Amino acid sequence: MPAQRPSAARLSGANSASRHGDETRGLWLGVLGVTIFAVTTPMTRLAVGDAAAPQLSPLFVTAGRAAAAGLLSLLYLWLTDAPRPARRHLREFAITAAGVVIGFPLLLALALREVAAIHAAVITGVLPLATAMVAALVLRQRPSRGFWVCAVAGCSLVLGYALLHGGGRLAAADGLLLLAVLSAAIGYVYGARLSVAMRPEQVICWVLVGTLPMTLPLTLWSAGDVDFAIVGTAAWLGFGYVALFSMWLGFFAWYRGLAIGGTVRVSQVQLLQPFLSMLAAWPLLGERLDALTLAFALAVIATVFLGKRMPVRVAAGGAR
Repeated sequence: MPAQRPSAARLSGANSASRHGDETRGLWLGVLGVTIFAVTTPMTRLAVGDAAAPQLSPLFVTAGRAAAAGLLSLLYLWLTDAPRPARRHLREFAITAAGVVIGFPLLLALALREVAAIHAAVITGVLPLATAMVAALVLRQRPSRGFWVCAVAGCSLVLGYALLHGGGRLAAADGLLLLAVLSAAIGYVYGARLSVAMRPEQVICWVLVGTLPMTLPLTLWSAGDVDFAIVGTAAWLGFGYVALFSMWLGFFAWYRGLAIGGTVRVSQVQLLQPFLSMLAAWPLLGERLDALTLAFALAVIATVFLGKRMPVRVAAGGAR
């Protein structure tokens, strides 16, 4: 007796369950990546200090963290016998590097010399919306109207919080922070695009290895502007964190989450990042965490879970 073929309804249900499983795994990997990235802001503040008590220079932190992570990436790629990227992907690698290796870290470090980590964490809370907008343009993804309502609501809450805590004003360094957000959004999206064509862990590794000819000399050159005699242990711990976790391991989880869960959807987990940063800044820097912050955090978390339930379509020929 011939074997029965699975019905179309059964195949459709299996495919739907598989997609749901991918979205769930992608979401949790995104949460892990965002948690790692959330500590970047207070750790960068520890590394660079403030205007009154500077530590490592912003350029040294930016170049040094990328160089250290690049050397680790070189070892990882060699041990795993990773294939070299195809030439057709070089443009995407260059854009990713410009966004996540140079643009975001440098602009963030410069801003943190002038503003508190909690303030910076709130302003960079617009990153999910920026990432979703860039993804919609680059990856031809089409979020539903309800999805955009949730994204805009979450970002509006973040900006409202910033204005309340800033007395109705944005600090002068906010321009740098917003440029940092744009840099990160572009780097995230192009990195996610590469993560569809190759293993996500290899994407950030090749990005970092490709920038070593620039970051290593910059590290040595910028070291001349640092008075290492006054650099404290906390600054070195901050530098070590942003090199090992923020610049390297965090992207292992983040890019894989974006690749399997969908860039527009998983990017909304970033709405949690400013509040996780605030929680980290409290014990690390002694910055004040108040009831208003917690109230806004709960409201933003609600928009994340609502956004997860909204449909996201992929245009013909687009990437997830």
